Amino acid sequence: MSTIPPLPVPLPTHCTLCPRRCGANRRAGQVGFCGGGSTLLAARAALHHWEEPCLSGPPDVETGSGTVFFTGCALKCCYCQNYAISQQGLGKPLTAERLAAIFLELQAKGAINLNLVTATQWLPWVLPALDAARAQGLHLPVVYNTGGYETVETVKALDGYVDVWLADIKYQSGVLAARLSGAEDYNQVCLTAVAQMLRQTGAPQTDAAGYLARGVILRHLVLPGQAEDSIQVLHQMAALRQTTGVAFIPSLMSQFTPFYHAEAAGLGRRVTSYEYRKVIDAALALGLTDGYMQEKSSAREEYTPPFDLEGV
Repeated sequence: MSTIPPLPVPLPTHCTLCPRRCGANRRAGQVGFCGGGSTLLAARAALHHWEEPCLSGPPDVETGSGTVFFTGCALKCCYCQNYAISQQGLGKPLTAERLAAIFLELQAKGAINLNLVTATQWLPWVLPALDAARAQGLHLPVVYNTGGYETVETVKALDGYVDVWLADIKYQSGVLAARLSGAEDYNQVCLTAVAQMLRQTGAPQTDAAGYLARGVILRHLVLPGQAEDSIQVLHQMAALRQTTGVAFIPSLMSQFTPFYHAEAAGLGRRVTSYEYRKVIDAALALGLTDGYMQEKSSAREEYTPPFDLEGV
């Protein structure tokens, strides 16, 4: 593999990459709301086995999703299982050249795809790194793993880079979004961004091995005591399918575990079987059947990867 030459990193002087539009002068070293400053940080780059099977394959195979976990986040979810990197700043400084090399290393390890987790605050590094890696033979589908809180402008900027959107729709209620994630405007921002994702990718397409090569997966994590809000989210998913005319893969998750400040926010337990079944029944009634649901055993700490700087 040849050495990757120096890459341009156009740092913003008034950052508007995420819906916070905090205006941080990152070129001058100012840190934005998301925790992103003038130096790229990432916490892990490895084959990951715990995404949906169409992305990472079964857990007993050697391959997996080539996942890069980036530091920082525009959301402040009080229950985040990745809080050490999303809110506490854990990560290793990287150059754009090193990031491009990491992409190629994951491909060489047999990754099914390249999975970028919470990458928006680092797009000035990510986009040139993707360009450089592709010039040196990167051919994996790019998965953009996001909490759904994205601007339409950022989604459009990723057209031609992202093949699969792996996006959350977390809440319908603005009150709930404000209390748990500090983002009262979450729902409308998310729905607008997701509609653009659907228009850009079209209906799901799989490769010869049955892995997802293009399309959108819409995730929703059922929270304890919030089944009614989850059902409202499902109605919005069904409406998105109708208004855009584009199919997607729904993924309804039961894996909530009381991490970080969850207990202080009234989320000190796991989801009951009754709550999760109620949400699944609503999904079936709405025709959201061509997707994934989880076993209750998914609510385990072991499913959170160790952020030990592996691969970076």
